[in-house]
Amino acid sequence: MPFLRETEYTAEVIWLGHVPTGKSLRADAVDTLDLGFDGVKDERHEGLNRASCVRVSNLYPKGTEIRNVRQLSVLSAEELRQIAQDMGLDQLDPSYLGASIVLLGIPDLSHIPPSSRLQAKSGMTITVDMENAPCVLPGREVEADHPGYGPAFKPAAAGRRGITGWVERPGRIQLGDRLKLFVPDQPAWAYENGLVSD
Repeated sequence: MPFLRETEYTAEVIWLGHVPTGKSLRADAVDTLDLGFDGVKDERHEGLNRASCVRVSNLYPKGTEIRNVRQLSVLSAEELRQIAQDMGLDQLDPSYLGASIVLLGIPDLSHIPPSSRLQAKSGMTITVDMENAPCVLPGREVEADHPGYGPAFKPAAAGRRGITGWVERPGRIQLGDRLKLFVPDQPAWAYENGLVSD
């Protein structure tokens, strides 16, 4: 029996981005992305492995080589609208966030379970790592184009920053493609947050 359950949700790819290697997080809008096992070629987050960062500092010294499960940044169009509204902007360009993919049609995308899958009709599949907690870097990109608004990004994006993921099955993704959501078929961990006591 499969351990991944097909959901009723299918999302449309409405924006794609390529983040060049370099200091800036800003993505360039593109019409297609070719996804390999190491992510997007010649892109900031490309690689089967990566150097550990602050997000896993309780596990490894910074710079330790670890598996790269952050090849892609996937955002929700609905959540981007909410962030922009809370920031006082008419809209928020996904390029500021270093987005790889923006999807329309999956509610509460930032909180879908880790190990969920997003699969295209072609079979190309992305495995979800986890929620992508907001940081100050996108705020700097916003500030460069909209002075005075950058500091509002991090609080407005809390719980809405999207997810990170990695390529499980390579393939091409393009604007207008639809990705089907599959979630792990398991209950929530009963010992989290003291739901069950010993």
